[in-house]
Amino acid sequence: GQAGIAAAAAAAAGSGDATSKKQLKETDALEYLNQVKQQFGDNPDVYNKFLDIMKDFKSHAIDTQKVIERVSQLFRGHQSLILGFNTFLPAGYKIERPPAQHHPVRQTPPAASSAGGA
Repeated sequence: GQAGIAAAAAAAAGSGDATSKKQLKETDALEYLNQVKQQFGDNPDVYNKFLDIMKDFKSHAIDTQKVIERVSQLFRGHQSLILGFNTFLPAGYKIERPPAQHHPVRQTPPAASSAGGA
């Protein structure tokens, strides 16, 4: 079942349509949303993009695999948020920790990453 992401999506949408059985996931989802909000406090754009991903999923515009791709991309460099999202994934889906890189992950603007010097 996709109740997990649905709960996160419901929390993101602020709709209180969670049944008592889903209440735990709903609470988890709200807590997770708060973490995202705090982590990107100086960059609300990221939080809003995350909400958009949740909305797209809720309206069936994208599937679980796409959600994973987008969330991983959006939170790149924020391992705890990426792995934390596993809580909401249905059985059989898991975001793996990426293999360790030779250099620490630095947040660089996309345009600057084409500079040579490997």
